[in-house]
Amino acid sequence: MTRAIALRAGSLTWLTLVWILLWGNLSVANVVGGLVVATLITVLLPLPRVPVEGRLHPWSLVKLTGLGLWYAAQSSAQVAWLAVKPGPPPVTGVLRVRLAIKSDLVLTLCVDLLNLIPGTMVLEVDQVKRMVYVHVLDVGTDKAVRQFHRSVRRLEALFIASFERESEWAPSPGYADDPAPSTRRES
Repeated sequence: MTRAIALRAGSLTWLTLVWILLWGNLSVANVVGGLVVATLITVLLPLPRVPVEGRLHPWSLVKLTGLGLWYAAQSSAQVAWLAVKPGPPPVTGVLRVRLAIKSDLVLTLCVDLLNLIPGTMVLEVDQVKRMVYVHVLDVGTDKAVRQFHRSVRRLEALFIASFERESEWAPSPGYADDPAPSTRRES
């Protein structure tokens, strides 16, 4: 019960902060107005509960954050080079990758990180098969395709290490009723 109260308080605080930022100044009226709007939103338009499985491992999360920042910087430089280098434009394509991530929440976080990396954009996610279709800016060589797959595998491994290690995995209630988990470990 304490966790539910903390989550609700966090939601109210976050929505109130967004309200204040939208109005552009901190005043008593904006804080009160933000609290009223936040309360109305959370009562009248509640979000469904997000199932959370596994445990958070801070050190793995730090490594994941660092790797994500590195990939973003590296990809930004590659995209900038592709934009200014002489010659024909790069060969683009859609590549698919099957992920071993079990949690829908962690899969969403992984897809979000893939979208943040310049030169890539997730076009489709097959939730049941855990297949992700990604538009990649440069697939002109086998080396570039292998590099993309290697990058995704490293991200996947760190997401699993950060959020859903096998030894600590416990599906949330209702997850066992879903017929999809048996197909989620396909390789």
